[in-house]
Amino acid sequence: MNRTAWIDASCGVAGDMLLAALLDAGASLPGVRAAVDAVVPGEVSVTTAEVLRAGIRATSVRVSPERRDRVHRTWRDVRTLLTGAALHEAVRDGALAVFARLAGAEARVHGVGVDDVHFHEVGAWDSIADVVGVCAALHDLRVTEPTASPVAVGSGRVVTAHGELPVPVPAVAELAAGWDVFAGGEGELATPTGMALVTALAHACRPLPHMRLEATGVGAGERDVPGRPNVVRVLLGTAAAERSTAEDAVVLEANVDDLDPRVWPSVLTALLNAGASDAWLVPILMKKGRPAHTLCVLSPPGRAEVLRAGMFRLTSTLGVRERPVRKTALRRGWAQVDVLGTRLPVKVGCRDGRIVQAVPEFEHAAALAARLDLPVREVLDAAAAAAHATGLAPGAAVPSALAEAPPA
Repeated sequence: MNRTAWIDASCGVAGDMLLAALLDAGASLPGVRAAVDAVVPGEVSVTTAEVLRAGIRATSVRVSPERRDRVHRTWRDVRTLLTGAALHEAVRDGALAVFARLAGAEARVHGVGVDDVHFHEVGAWDSIADVVGVCAALHDLRVTEPTASPVAVGSGRVVTAHGELPVPVPAVAELAAGWDVFAGGEGELATPTGMALVTALAHACRPLPHMRLEATGVGAGERDVPGRPNVVRVLLGTAAAERSTAEDAVVLEANVDDLDPRVWPSVLTALLNAGASDAWLVPILMKKGRPAHTLCVLSPPGRAEVLRAGMFRLTSTLGVRERPVRKTALRRGWAQVDVLGTRLPVKVGCRDGRIVQAVPEFEHAAALAARLDLPVREVLDAAAAAAHATGLAPGAAVPSALAEAPPA
């Protein structure tokens, strides 16, 4: 099942704080350590501790060097380490995306080529540990839809390796382009690494999404500021995709009275294969009492032009009308049940973690009926009974192993 993690950065964000919040929410510390060690073997250790921040319990992460000689790396060096490490593809791709954003922002700030960015924010061992650790933690938690709140970036001035700078520091300001930010307090509340993680990994800046909450993690920053918890929170739960969702769609329609009716099945099939969400015919009477059909096509907005062209090409219509609609669809998946010695697919519709309906796939049932020389209705009845017997019944909890697509 898809899972969402909402990052609450309303008190600021840094790489170690976000990593701590994910670990506090249940991510595997040994898994994070293994991922970091795959990139920079023997260079750093990652440990956790429980702390209080303005009276709130939180987890703190400490990333410490394992050797004294500090290695300063360019973005090119970091990219080589990541691409050559034994990491899961999702962890590697996430880390590459974060470092690419970070290097691009630093390059713009300092007026150098991206591959030549060579300073603490990109090459340091602690940034590598934070970025790789966060990506590994998200993967371990099976998060596919991270989102985040507006980010508190702070105010005032801060002393850096480049001298005294205004807050937000230039790299954070670059990284925050297109994201909602606010001051939120005194000092530097968002670091470049933290901002890069949020803007590269989160799919959207939004309030807390509608979800079924499963866990909360609280990650601490180093300072304990009276009256303002110096923490990042992560709220983990069932993503919106697991619930019924409303989305925009377009209905395309054309009245046709002069098409050979034997052609209609191939027209509907071709439109469905071209990306229509659904296609159907409505019998109508046109002028002078002529029998006809209205061809209706439900289309995602991005496929409307292609499907409109298909309607003109496949039928004899001289015009297509269209109207926007809102479509609400149940989350769906596929399971298989044993029916008369054969595995048959069952389409399962779900909402709020419960099964709404479970329907045997007709074409597979019809093929089995033909092979066994049985009426199709008998095979459908047997498949429905088998589905109910295995727990695929309305009101039952959604099983964890639903397939995303039907078997071929």
